[in-house]
Amino acid sequence: MSNPEERSIPYMAKASDFSQEHIGYLRQIKREKLWIRFIQFLILVLALGLWEICANYKIVDPFITSQPSRIIATIIRLYEEGVLFQHIGITCLEAVVGFVLGTLVGTLIAIILWWSEFLSKVLEPYLVILNSLPKIALGPVFIVWIGAGPAAIIIMTLAISLIVTVLEVLNGFLAIDQEKTKLVQTFGGTKYQVLMKVLLPASAPTIINALKINVGLSWVGVIVGEFLVSKAGLGYLIVYGGQVFKLDLVMTSVIILGVAATVMYQGVVFLEKFMVKNKA
Repeated sequence: MSNPEERSIPYMAKASDFSQEHIGYLRQIKREKLWIRFIQFLILVLALGLWEICANYKIVDPFITSQPSRIIATIIRLYEEGVLFQHIGITCLEAVVGFVLGTLVGTLIAIILWWSEFLSKVLEPYLVILNSLPKIALGPVFIVWIGAGPAAIIIMTLAISLIVTVLEVLNGFLAIDQEKTKLVQTFGGTKYQVLMKVLLPASAPTIINALKINVGLSWVGVIVGEFLVSKAGLGYLIVYGGQVFKLDLVMTSVIILGVAATVMYQGVVFLEKFMVKNKA
């Protein structure tokens, strides 16, 4: 007889358990992913190389467009001056705080509106108006209300991402199969149980999509806020560089912003994969 402890160990599939066709299919997917990554990297290298060549041969004016070598030199100079990570850290902190607040508060408001159909109907036209309103125009108002500082920038970021999150998550809630909700209610489930057992798990893809949208919106809000009122940060460097015609500084800040936004977006993608893996 086999050991009971051995029987309790879950069976782990081995490579030999799969057909050759399935193994070949998995290898094909892996090769395709590697090929895609290689093409993406090649496009980036070619674009940077073409940019550098065009600037060196004066096909484009390097004073206006800058060039990769000058951007690298600017990054080194900022690092030697000891201000590079200070500016990056300030902007990233404001973006992350605004991103997290926008997602959490937006999801909470969406839950409240789903919970109360009456309140949802009352606030629906106001949500539509607020969503269509250019929130950037409210920047000076936030500065007067809150004062010049990081708080105003975070509120600006929150204002830009909040309504989009509310509408995205609420529409996700309303799109859930009503039969699942009725099934839980038939067995005596409360509205809270419907929310926790049905709505939130089923709306995980919608919330992830809202996170992805909020990545871009958060950076827009932070940079706009830093344009209006800031003494440090990447947005401040862009404004300062434009005012004194140091366009190398402007392009350097833009490139760093692109890298930081990409890192944040990849963080959301990693969270999505982690949730899918645990769900499986």
